[in-house]
Amino acid sequence: MGDVVTVPGTYGLGPIEVTAVRDGQVEMAAQLTGPGFSVSGCSGGGGVSSGGRGGVRLTCGEGPAATINDAMSLKVAEVVDKAAVLRIEPAG
Repeated sequence: MGDVVTVPGTYGLGPIEVTAVRDGQVEMAAQLTGPGFSVSGCSGGGGVSSGGRGGVRLTCGEGPAATINDAMSLKVAEVVDKAAVLRIEPAG
């Protein structure tokens, strides 16, 4: 754990840190760099909570991509044991 993915500033997030991989889900945290935050479509019973100090926590399982801030697509492509493959690209 602790892997960090830097994303373009236009996505409205600072670097995304993977904080845990368990039970088929990936837990992530990131600082907000824009004025708001939105997410839709996180699969696997995912959820979002405030991380305090302008941050968010996101939990997603394998499946369709989530759209974050209408700018970024985040897909958990595969979870195996304590490892995961994430696909991050522009939304659209």
